[in-house]
Amino acid sequence: MKRLSLLIACSAISSTLISTPTFAQDTAGQPVETKRANAPNQKPVFENQTRAPQPASIPKIATEVIAEDLPHLWAMEFLPDGRMLVTAKQGAMHIVSEEGDAGPAIAGVPEVAFGGQGGLLDVALAPDYATSGMIFFSYSEPRDDGNGTSVASAKLVSDDNAGGRLENFNVIFRQMPTYDGNKHFGSRLVFGPNNELYVTVGERSDRQPRVQAQDLASGLGKVFRIDASGKALPDNPFVSTEGAQPEIWSLGHRNMQSATLDGQGRLWTVEHGPRGGDELNRPEAGKNYGWPEVTYGVEYSGGKVGDGITQKAETEQPVYYWDPVIAPSGMAFYDGDAIPEWKGAFLVGGLVSQGIVVLHMDDDKVAYEERVPLDARIRDVKVGPDGAVYAVTEQRGGGQSTIVRLTKS
Repeated sequence: MKRLSLLIACSAISSTLISTPTFAQDTAGQPVETKRANAPNQKPVFENQTRAPQPASIPKIATEVIAEDLPHLWAMEFLPDGRMLVTAKQGAMHIVSEEGDAGPAIAGVPEVAFGGQGGLLDVALAPDYATSGMIFFSYSEPRDDGNGTSVASAKLVSDDNAGGRLENFNVIFRQMPTYDGNKHFGSRLVFGPNNELYVTVGERSDRQPRVQAQDLASGLGKVFRIDASGKALPDNPFVSTEGAQPEIWSLGHRNMQSATLDGQGRLWTVEHGPRGGDELNRPEAGKNYGWPEVTYGVEYSGGKVGDGITQKAETEQPVYYWDPVIAPSGMAFYDGDAIPEWKGAFLVGGLVSQGIVVLHMDDDKVAYEERVPLDARIRDVKVGPDGAVYAVTEQRGGGQSTIVRLTKS
């Protein structure tokens, strides 16, 4: 295993990784983003809804490569013994030791619809994992008439060779309808404080299916709230609405690849917007977050999305948005002590921004934004049992991944 330590202000993890965009660093009170917006005529509704200032105190961060030469990873989760369970997009799970060595592929992982944005996606430990050994994972499932995001549960049984197998595999939930495409599967899995499972998905990107993000009869572009068997919770907002999918918690989302709980046990998400318009939201029961009728940003072609409106009485405003985008993936709430300046902040992985975006919150609004450039696409972010921050890197289009540990220098 190779280890590498360095201080970063605007420096890189490794010269072999993708170069990072240049941001205005160490400029207290000024926004970190200085590039021209894709939709410059769109204006925020309230102060600091976009381009919030940088904080007065920005910690120096030391990075260390914990594991490298891994397959193209999508997610990681810490096991109780300090090892890491990771998902590889092509359809494999591995256990990575504390020394950074990946064990053999775990047996029993189902076939995935690998390609485009599809593959093996998120993984989460059951709240009672220490006694049950159960895990939950999402993936793009091949189906007779296409594919879709599905959630499965299984018991993880490890062996002496740091490998293992999945037992009692069971698909507990399928996003419906099925669609024959390879984009916008989501997906993150987050267990709430009462063992409820939140599932975030995408709306499959194309113009024909994406309008279903507004349709309660469709599972595209939604947050779902289910129990460990995949059933809708009885207090979900649409369980008594005729024709609605009872598992729906909130609607009007585009493609959510970031989700976590805050210190109060509330769900927060960051979703990919169009060209401009990535959004931080706190999804609440029954609320509509607008897509594709109301959004910041523009189509990739540069044209308006729909009527080009950013507000509507029936839809929620994002807590924060980015234009240009960061391309969010992975998210954690920092409640550790190793980096005290980040206490109570959200940490969001950036694919396009190539680093970690730190959102300092005040009364459920973004007070400050800072960025830690890492010269690599960040696919997932977790806080380790040691209070350090761990980031999973990827290369665009595939290639190998690295796990990097961040601490205060």
